[in-house]
Amino acid sequence: MAAWLEHTSTWLVENHWAPYLFALLLFLVFAEAAFFLGFVIPGETALVLGGALSATGVFPLALFLPAAVLVAIIGDSVGYEVGRHFGPRIKASRLGLRVGPQRWETAQAFFDAHGGKAVFLGRGAALLRALVPSLSGMNGLPYRVFLPWNALGGLVWGGGVVILGYVFAHSLERLETGLKYWSLGFVALIVAAAVIFTVRRRRRA
Repeated sequence: MAAWLEHTSTWLVENHWAPYLFALLLFLVFAEAAFFLGFVIPGETALVLGGALSATGVFPLALFLPAAVLVAIIGDSVGYEVGRHFGPRIKASRLGLRVGPQRWETAQAFFDAHGGKAVFLGRGAALLRALVPSLSGMNGLPYRVFLPWNALGGLVWGGGVVILGYVFAHSLERLETGLKYWSLGFVALIVAAAVIFTVRRRRRA
């Protein structure tokens, strides 16, 4: 734990702008369900980017990964509370009208079909991630049922997408390194061929 705190402190000191980007990405993940921001910028976009930046050393993965999982869970919990306290009035609000009746109906049908499991299964689609938490609150799903599915979804989806971005960025680095060596080899082959051609031509002359 002490080593982790020391590493985090060093990162905050050495990267002046990185903490702001770090906070922005986490806010996008949080706001996806809490403020229905997922219709504009899906949270998985922020998670993939955060994982990729972790791979390049901008963020410590050991810091971004648990933070991303945590804010994903908190964001859905806020969405749940919004639905529980404001209920169907959300649909009639300006924001709810922008979502549109068809999207609400689609998310409601998904929730009706799966109940509490919809909180976990809905993580796979931006529409459902944005609406199912609020619908859970509107429909009176007990929080003791909501929270375990929410936590499992945040862990699997949030952690998995971050790791995906991390692995993808590392794969690109390996590909770039491989292409660099292949390019050097190709250039060397062309130079060798040119030298051989020139030597043979002089001998014939």
